[in-house]
Amino acid sequence: MSHIPQTPPPAPTFWEAFLYWLKLGFISFGGPAGQIAMMHTDLVERKRWISEHRFLHALNFCMILPGPEAIQLAIYISWLMHGVWGAIVAGVLFFLPSFLLLSLLAGVYLAWGDVPLVQGLFYGIKPAVVAVVLFAAWRIGSRALKNEVLWGIAALAFVAIFVFGVGFPWIVLAAAVLGAIGGKLMPEKFKSGGGHGASNKVYGAAVIDDDTPTPAHAKFSWAKLAMTVVACTLIWLVAMFAIRGETALTEMATFFSKAAFLTIGGAYAVLPYVYQGGVEHYTWLTGPQMMDGLALGETTPGPLIMVVTWVGYLGGVAKGVAANSVMAGLAGAAVATFFTFLPSFLFILVGAPVVESTRGELKFTAPLTGVTAAVVGVILNLAVFFAWHTFWPKGTGSAPFAQPFEWFTVLVAVAAFVALWKYKVDIMKVIGACALLGLVYTYILGIM
Repeated sequence: MSHIPQTPPPAPTFWEAFLYWLKLGFISFGGPAGQIAMMHTDLVERKRWISEHRFLHALNFCMILPGPEAIQLAIYISWLMHGVWGAIVAGVLFFLPSFLLLSLLAGVYLAWGDVPLVQGLFYGIKPAVVAVVLFAAWRIGSRALKNEVLWGIAALAFVAIFVFGVGFPWIVLAAAVLGAIGGKLMPEKFKSGGGHGASNKVYGAAVIDDDTPTPAHAKFSWAKLAMTVVACTLIWLVAMFAIRGETALTEMATFFSKAAFLTIGGAYAVLPYVYQGGVEHYTWLTGPQMMDGLALGETTPGPLIMVVTWVGYLGGVAKGVAANSVMAGLAGAAVATFFTFLPSFLFILVGAPVVESTRGELKFTAPLTGVTAAVVGVILNLAVFFAWHTFWPKGTGSAPFAQPFEWFTVLVAVAAFVALWKYKVDIMKVIGACALLGLVYTYILGIM
């Protein structure tokens, strides 16, 4: 049996932690699961900055919050080690590389998106996106839908958004109400599932160990809670004041502030809401452009919800929020990103001291169980919508199955789904292979 260190390593300095979070921002591929696994390997197993139980305790809290749980976990751990400045550094560095990269890609996309080479690549990427979203629905559903009641809620959510066009916030609210009622009448049907339980694995003494006292800055007090809420509110108001007079940016700020409170279930859950607002209501971008942004979001580091940067960039250009198209895009991208992530800092800085003061096991509530079930139906609707845009690109509301029917994209989507589902191929590899298939196919068609 390998030796288990009994002495914790030296506590990391602020700048040591800074360099780690900076590196993580550039290599955090693989979506939430991959990012959380990466942090566990680095912080729990290798560096031993935090113990297994404390890591999972923080993760359980982040799992029940709105917003991207991986970045919130980074904020929580860094806050525990280095206070508010640690939280800010970890959070910003987690998404900053992705923000810069997606903004650059959006600019390139708008400038050269109609070049045959780029069109060929995205011809193959679009059916890959259909498979990725459908796989997300299956993956979440296989964990969340444990009985016929939860299956029923998922089906109702799908019908509500697909047939009747009900807004995502109303579906979330209805599902939460059904969950609350069901939790009272049928508690056995709404027992929390999934999540992350305690672990008995031991990697040696950690800087923040199981019995390490909560540091002074992390202790709960009503005064600090009030100051945090006031500070975040003032930051939000100052940012809103700074963009006053520009209607499109103000609409983006308001929309993405609301979206930040609706991401229960992860990024895939809020994508339908972003789609409804960005594509259908505000017309910041088109459906195919949203699909292209989602594909690029899957293949760049950072949380998948960074697709809001893409939406904001294209929206800023479409609405002409600045005379220069690059400045317009960057303004839209910055507003969308800032207002999406600000609440994540608020949730951790307000809630984490409470969590640290209890150290109790956190469980999913019945309302959250209902919402998670509804999310499956909503994501399935998104997959159907993307499939329609991909397989019948000329389809409209009045003629949904207008020809041509793109049989090649159906084959690519099926192959991509099988690769993800049966053979567990990495998402980036699947998207890359599909992009190459699309390029080859369009090249052959061009020759013929």
